[in-house]
Amino acid sequence: MTHETISIPYGKDYMSLSMPKENLLGVFLPNVMEPSAEPEDIIREALSKPIETLPLKEIVKGRSKAVILVSDITRPVPTRLLLPLLLDELRSAGLGPSSVRIVVATGLHRGHTEEEKRSLVGGNIFECMVVEDHSPDNCVNCGMTESGVPIEINRTVAEADLVICTGNIDPHYFVGYTGGAKAVMPGVSSKRAITATHSMMMLPGAEVGKVEGNPVRAAIEEVGGRVGIDFILNVVLNEKKKIAGAVAGHHVHAHRVGCSIADYVFKVRVPEAADIVVAGAGGFPKDINLYQAQKALDNAKLLVRKGGTIILVAECAEGFGDKAFESWITGARNPDELIEKMKCQFAMGGHKALAIALTMKRTNVTLVSSLDSAVVAQAFFTPATTVSDALEQSLTKHGPGARVAVLPYAGSTVPYVDAVA
Repeated sequence: MTHETISIPYGKDYMSLSMPKENLLGVFLPNVMEPSAEPEDIIREALSKPIETLPLKEIVKGRSKAVILVSDITRPVPTRLLLPLLLDELRSAGLGPSSVRIVVATGLHRGHTEEEKRSLVGGNIFECMVVEDHSPDNCVNCGMTESGVPIEINRTVAEADLVICTGNIDPHYFVGYTGGAKAVMPGVSSKRAITATHSMMMLPGAEVGKVEGNPVRAAIEEVGGRVGIDFILNVVLNEKKKIAGAVAGHHVHAHRVGCSIADYVFKVRVPEAADIVVAGAGGFPKDINLYQAQKALDNAKLLVRKGGTIILVAECAEGFGDKAFESWITGARNPDELIEKMKCQFAMGGHKALAIALTMKRTNVTLVSSLDSAVVAQAFFTPATTVSDALEQSLTKHGPGARVAVLPYAGSTVPYVDAVA
């Protein structure tokens, strides 16, 4: 019996998996898209050809108070590369660092230490500019969308006369793709506003890889339009976290061009559904906690047969990553109870627990992590110390002929099969 050895990202390292070749349906990765140039050149090219807007140098004219929104440390965005080039554009148009603030679009995530902020934006920028975390408690009421979503935006952002959003375009389990106006909603919105958009996650069309006809994406972009996003700079990263493409310009039109690049990179056709799916969250920072690693689980469920098993490989060095999420997922006796509670009272944090519970209604889930096994079991997962142990247990359950698919970067791989049994 011959074996295949596969590396699965785990934290800042890898975990090896050796498995019989006859069981392997395939190792499915994001499509290869190597950078066409140096990262700075790719970004400069995007800035020089903005989509459906004037060049940033032209937009800046007459503005005096700018804000640049950047992603927090849970996102693999190369902010240290994006910021200097954006600031050069602003400076050449007469808007210096003293007129620009950087707001970290944390949404409802935790704030950053000073050292984390320095690492995020780069030491030189940190020393000479204001870098502040978003606070969901310091927001300005800007009205309401047509669908009834309150528009409550970070005060610094609301008071600026030039709003620039940065980020990466990555698969998202109910917004379709990240990026674009998502830097504003939920990035710099109030808890009440964020809850309102996230409560739409179970509506038809709210699914991974889908932006047109997606009600959550539509609500987010209405908020972005009302707030007045002037310019975006988004990147698409390949599986090595290298910049494969970049777009700049209008917060919707440029984003859609970026999504077409993302479709090529992340959407992967597979021949059939699998009995067992080994799903790596993608390593740090995508597996920094269970809250973030859940996205890999939602992609993996597209590939597994009903009654099959997903093995989620995620270090979770920071544990659950969110107190409300932890409370919801450990406070219910089983997935069914959690689902029924969420139907009666939708809550942020609970929405992640809901997504996990809905997956567990369809399939078994084993978690390979650094979390205590008793805590893992309390969250409805089957705990395992290594991915090899988890696979051995799953093969015993599903039989020696079980078909196994491996998604080393499941958080960034959207598998499509003709028909999932």
